[in-house]
Amino acid sequence: MNVRKIILYDEPAVPEINVSELVNFLKKTIPVEVVVKDNFFKELSTKQIQQISESRIFEIKRPFQRNDPNQTDLKLEEQFCRSSKIMEQTKKPEDATDISEVVMYDGFEIQKIIRNNLANFDNQTLHVVLTNRFTCTYDESDARYHGRAVICSNPAIISTTGIIEAPAKSRQFYIEAIANKAQKLGIESVKNKHRGKFLEYHDERLSKIVEGYLLQVIFYILTGESFCDYLDCRLNNAHWQKDLLYSQIQIRKLCHKHQEVLNSLR
Repeated sequence: MNVRKIILYDEPAVPEINVSELVNFLKKTIPVEVVVKDNFFKELSTKQIQQISESRIFEIKRPFQRNDPNQTDLKLEEQFCRSSKIMEQTKKPEDATDISEVVMYDGFEIQKIIRNNLANFDNQTLHVVLTNRFTCTYDESDARYHGRAVICSNPAIISTTGIIEAPAKSRQFYIEAIANKAQKLGIESVKNKHRGKFLEYHDERLSKIVEGYLLQVIFYILTGESFCDYLDCRLNNAHWQKDLLYSQIQIRKLCHKHQEVLNSLR
C-alpha cells in the first residue's frame, strides 16, 4: 500500500495526547501529508449511532452477537458520541463487580462502521482514529474477548482505554488488589504502592506510548507485519505494562531490523 496521506482523528477527552507532537512524529517517520480532524464519532447520524451501540459487548465469553439496544442505550451512546468525556464517567474494570458493567465494543465491528462512513475512501489515505472507547476482539484460542490497544489495517483504531487496560499490571499488583477487595478495602493503597509501574487514565506518558502504536499501524499498512518479538523495539506487542513502558518510554526506538525496513520505505 502506497500511503500519501495520514488523517489522524483526535480524542479531545484525553488532552495528555499531544496531537501536534504526533503530527511531527509522523512526518519525521514517513514522508506523507498529515491532517488532523475532530473526534470521528462527534457528528455521526442517528443510524450510525445505533450501529455503534449494536457493536457493544456484554458477554465476553461468546463470539460477537449484535446487540439490540433500547432507547436508553441509544440515548447514552448519543451522549458518548457528542462528548466523549462522558465515557470517563462509566465503570472501569477495576471498579466493576461484573465485567458486563464496563462499556466495551467489538473492535472489528467499530472498524467496519468507521470505514463505511468515510467519505471518498481510498487506499492511499490512512485513517487513524484515536478514541477512549474500550475496543476488544474475540480470540478463538481461548474463546473470550480481550481488550486491544490498537487495531491495525485501514482505518486503524488506537484505544486509549485499551492502552491502559489491555496490557496487564504485575502479578503482585493483582494479588494485593484481590486481598484488599476481600477485606472490603479499596485498591487505592495498592495503586499508590505500585504507581509509576503502569499507565493510568490521563497519564502524562500516553502521548509517547501512542507514537509506538502509530508505528505499529504504519508497519502493518506498509509491510503487512505490525509487531516485533524483540522487547527492545517499539513494535513489541506488549502484554504487560512493564514491557510496554520499557519498549515505548525507556527504549523509544525501533530494533535494528525494523529501522532498516523503515529506512528502505522512506
